Amino acid sequence: MTTSSPLKILIVEDELIIAADIAARLHRLGYTVVGQTDQAQEAVRLVGELHPDLVLMDIRLHGEGDGITAADTIRRQYFVPVVYLTAHADEATLQRAKVTEPFGYVLKPFAERELRTVIEMALYRHAAERRLQESERRFATTLRSIGDAVVATDAAGRVTFLNPVAEQLTGWKLDDAKGKPLSEIFRIVNEETRKPVENPVEKVLATGRIVGLANSTVLISRDGREYPIDDCAAPIHDDAGQVTGVVLVFRDVTEERRREAELLQAQKMEAIGRLAGGIAHDFNNLLTVISGYTVLLREGLGADSPWRDALEQIETASRRGADLTRQLLAYCRKQIIQPRLCSFNQLVNDSLKMLRRVLPATIELITEFTTADTTIRADPTQIDQVIVNLVLNARDAMPDGGRLRLATYRGQAWPGQDPFPAGGPYVAVEVTDTGIGMDTATLARIWEPFFTTKQLGHGTGLGLSTVYGIVKQSGGHIVVKSRPGEGSTFTVTLPAVTEAIATSPTQGVTSSFPQGQETILLVDDDDAVRSLSAMVLRSCGYKILEASSGIEAAEMVAHYDDTIHLLLTDLVMPQMSGRTLADIVRSQITGIKVLFMTGYSEVPLTQSPGGESVWCLLKPFTPQQLAERVREVLDQVNPSSPARG
Repeated sequence: MTTSSPLKILIVEDELIIAADIAARLHRLGYTVVGQTDQAQEAVRLVGELHPDLVLMDIRLHGEGDGITAADTIRRQYFVPVVYLTAHADEATLQRAKVTEPFGYVLKPFAERELRTVIEMALYRHAAERRLQESERRFATTLRSIGDAVVATDAAGRVTFLNPVAEQLTGWKLDDAKGKPLSEIFRIVNEETRKPVENPVEKVLATGRIVGLANSTVLISRDGREYPIDDCAAPIHDDAGQVTGVVLVFRDVTEERRREAELLQAQKMEAIGRLAGGIAHDFNNLLTVISGYTVLLREGLGADSPWRDALEQIETASRRGADLTRQLLAYCRKQIIQPRLCSFNQLVNDSLKMLRRVLPATIELITEFTTADTTIRADPTQIDQVIVNLVLNARDAMPDGGRLRLATYRGQAWPGQDPFPAGGPYVAVEVTDTGIGMDTATLARIWEPFFTTKQLGHGTGLGLSTVYGIVKQSGGHIVVKSRPGEGSTFTVTLPAVTEAIATSPTQGVTSSFPQGQETILLVDDDDAVRSLSAMVLRSCGYKILEASSGIEAAEMVAHYDDTIHLLLTDLVMPQMSGRTLADIVRSQITGIKVLFMTGYSEVPLTQSPGGESVWCLLKPFTPQQLAERVREVLDQVNPSSPARG
């Protein structure tokens, strides 16, 4: 055996003269003798200190113990090869020596050639065993490290190996499971029928082929926990092709099922959203016509007409319909955001009027409203969503009843956390419940879309993620404090403003519509909405060009020689959208104003591709709102008058 440096050998021999002779022979053969001893315990100590490559061990030694006990300790503690030197080859001694798995025997007396042969064979075998051990360690490390559970059995279906993942899922440790039938460790049933599923290992042993589990298979662990699993079992063959065992690989598919459920939920919500958007678009058109003609009829009646009250009831019903449509759009998140000055106290109080009906009698509702100014700039519908979600979550956290407290307050010295500047005024609402609370792991995930602690079918997991998005979109901040068994407190903070809230005109009081003489191109695929809008605007003095589609409007612009001051178009139309039409018209008429009419939008309305401001009139609208919005857009300062490009 060729080495880069002389091999180190420890001699353990009870006869000093024989030990000296062996040492001399080893030196002549090119080996290095690192030590000598005639005692078993001393031999073990020297192996630990000198780290020899091989030990030549006499069986009979001085002192306590003999060479066999020393060799056994050296094998277990240091894995150093031992070659026995002995003149005693009786059967009893050989049987004791075999247990220590020696790497060779040299019977005294011996020749140098014989000694060299045994030493080299022992070293070669030891190197081969070390390589095998390293390979087995790498293989075992690989099996322990992979994310799937791995179980191996022998040809009788008895467990021979479990990796840590398999131990975790089955609830069995390898030492406890070894030698037991796999059916005792790997208990599987059909998730729906709860009937036992055929053991895949038995099928592999019977057929010699790879076998997979059927869908809806559940593993029942040793402690009774259940895991939905997917697996595959394959035969282990020896060199002769005989099946000597089976390897079973399986994994917990709980997370995979959750992702599939999330995808299904997202697809379902997308379908609901598209349906809601289409319904809202058509419904808003109907409400625009109903409320518009109702207002016109009411304004044409005398103050003492018996029909005024009936028309006001119709108008009120139209407004309620518009509110329902906004809620539908809020659910599918296609609503047009309309920030305006409003009282935070009033918004919270208005939300509670509806929520009181959904709170059980076992929940005590406590409200504490600050007397300070709580004016904010936000979309009331979105703030209502925030309050509704937080209150309903609090209700669900108190299935046996409790206290729900809502408190608003105003602060003047915000510490400066994003997104508020240091010292800026703010208003806040605290929603506190005495429910089950949340642990740290739950708190870390509550803002994630689709994350929910509720049972399947009892929540989408979108409530708090929607709340978080709305608060951030409104320039605010939300935090939560909670501990298991001690309830939760959600605090929503929004920037306060000092502007005064304008008083809305009283319903039913007439006011003159703003007048004008400009030319307006009116485009809407709904004939009733278009006719109403044209009638109102013509009564205000405008010249109206009507088109029922974007394509018709584009052709009209191409052949119209006079000036068009304003394009008033529905945003959602078949064949050509209002946005596309606006781009075409702007390319032909420089400086033309554009006002979109819409009940919802798939795309946020902020700016046009050319950088022009985008104006929008939300459906349903009243004749007064239409006239005022048109006048407002036309009166905007424009660096150039409409002109053909």
